[in-house]
Amino acid sequence: MTKKRIAVIGAGVSGLSSIKCCLDEDLEPVCFERTDDIGGLWRFQENPEEGRASIYKSVVINTSKEMMCFSDFLIPDDYPNFMHNSQILEYFRMYAKEFDLLKYIRFKTTVCSVKKQPDFSTSGQWEVVTESEGEKEVNVFDGVMVCTGHHTNAHLPLGSFPGIEKFKGQYLHSREYKNPESFTGKRVLIIGIGNSGGDLAVEISHTAKQVFISTRRGAWILSRVGDYGYPLDVSSLSRFQHFLTKICSQSLVNTYLENKMNQRFDHELYGLKPKHRAKDIALTK
Repeated sequence: MTKKRIAVIGAGVSGLSSIKCCLDEDLEPVCFERTDDIGGLWRFQENPEEGRASIYKSVVINTSKEMMCFSDFLIPDDYPNFMHNSQILEYFRMYAKEFDLLKYIRFKTTVCSVKKQPDFSTSGQWEVVTESEGEKEVNVFDGVMVCTGHHTNAHLPLGSFPGIEKFKGQYLHSREYKNPESFTGKRVLIIGIGNSGGDLAVEISHTAKQVFISTRRGAWILSRVGDYGYPLDVSSLSRFQHFLTKICSQSLVNTYLENKMNQRFDHELYGLKPKHRAKDIALTK
């Protein structure tokens, strides 16, 4: 019986694991990667590439290695709990080598279109048009796995900032940020208190004259590291913790979490206390 062919779009972490899963299920994967290397989001480059997510040089992942590793390929013991982006990429390279995944990837190949075959209702097949070195190719697949990520396109709503056209300073999206040196001696405003906003405010503060954070509603700030030095995502996702949330009221759980976070620093004192409760939304730093 002929193996079913599966198109995998993107060779980042999702793409690599999708290739591996296809092989485990005796399918025939063909991965299309528009750049010349694997890694997707986690492959740092000084200049952002169009159509690919971009990170800054200092990025450290928020997820501990115990929680993020592949179940069939553990992260080396000597790697830190929270890895720098270069270590994450190296881990993905080891994963790809361990399971011989690179031979299933067509690099420098862009997927132009994906559409159902005319007989899709009976065949379930897809027509995939790709382009490599100026030449287009059409292939038919039994399935398509889209692994292109969701941090690719920057959202910079300049229309929401009246007078921006008269602003004489520099403005940019965090996607374009790479290091703090260009902000030396300057007054910098960070708009937004998500993970990137928090990271950039801290890092730029080491070189800038002054840094401000603008946030619409504040945020509850969690540490990556929990009690006794354990990674927070490990210690807080136990069966016991889950049991407590089931038997305690939502209000009691919120009060407990907020008290724990205020032990690190008083959110109200620092102007960060939001109106929403801790279980509604939290920022891990």
